[in-house]
Amino acid sequence: MDLPARRSQQRPGLEAHQHPLRLIIPRAIRLLLAFLAAGVASGCTPSPRWERDRLSEAVPAFVAGCAALAYPGTLAPACAAAPLVPPGDEAAARAFFVRYFEPVLAGEGLVTGYYEPVLRVSPVRAPGFTAPLLAMGPAELPRASIEAAVAAGAWPGQVLAWADPVDAFFLQIQGSGRAVFPDGSERRLGYAGKNAHPYVPIGRVLIERGAMAREQVSMDSLRAWLHAAPPGEARALMDTNPSWVFFRWRDDLPPSGGPAGTLGAPLTPGRSVAVDRGHVPLGLPLWIETRHPTEGGRLERLVVAQDTGGAIRGPARADLFWGWGEAAGSAAGRMRETGRIWVLRPR
Repeated sequence: MDLPARRSQQRPGLEAHQHPLRLIIPRAIRLLLAFLAAGVASGCTPSPRWERDRLSEAVPAFVAGCAALAYPGTLAPACAAAPLVPPGDEAAARAFFVRYFEPVLAGEGLVTGYYEPVLRVSPVRAPGFTAPLLAMGPAELPRASIEAAVAAGAWPGQVLAWADPVDAFFLQIQGSGRAVFPDGSERRLGYAGKNAHPYVPIGRVLIERGAMAREQVSMDSLRAWLHAAPPGEARALMDTNPSWVFFRWRDDLPPSGGPAGTLGAPLTPGRSVAVDRGHVPLGLPLWIETRHPTEGGRLERLVVAQDTGGAIRGPARADLFWGWGEAAGSAAGRMRETGRIWVLRPR
């Protein structure tokens, strides 16, 4: 069981979320045309059970995504109509999605979760705050080399803040976060870029070593392992992942909203998902059916593709954004379920 690498890490989607939209629009158009030309008849597969969700809660997320699209293409009619749906009107929301979209079953796949961590930081290196959060730097260096260079005094102007090593490691997996300074002030951290090395899940490394069973791997269990291990051993495990994510301050983002996803729209807790944009164009709604990670029972929900992730691969793959703070982290850390996914293609 490997934790997904966040695109909020790939702006280019969990290792993180930054290609200019003008570069991805032509590809998005081709994908949309492929969906429109697909020979999958919606009547041949079970349809989403719309009544299981409050569809009106997904409309604002869809509208936010429309606002971020430089060229909505075949989504243009739906984007023009969505703001006219009365807030909280379930009948109108259902009529909107039925009118403008046709659900196409993408298949059964893995549904995971991610969140925006809140972490304590220090403006200077101090006991307990020994891991640097860096602005964009050399892309050719792996994780261990970057850490060694910073320890030797390289790039002092690139250090945005200092954090606990484990917190900093998982911040890079999530790709964005909220930094809380000793005086109580808070600043948002957003993805700035990454080095040229691939993301390697440390959960997989522990499984291969026989140190942890696959079913035991979760964000909480990996954090516990790293905190319990001797510092040198914990550092060595983290260094098996050569990927490094760089950050930038996002003081332009209001504290009441989510971080910006790959699409450019602020992520909506419980309604935004990261997808493989090689299969699913950003901006499209999806319907997911899976299991709720903390409450149990079914989770059946309309979501919007607004982000990407380094470990999010395939047509039936989704990473659900849960929000920020402890509750969101708990849900995201436990979510790793098989689910069924429909893509809503424009009619």
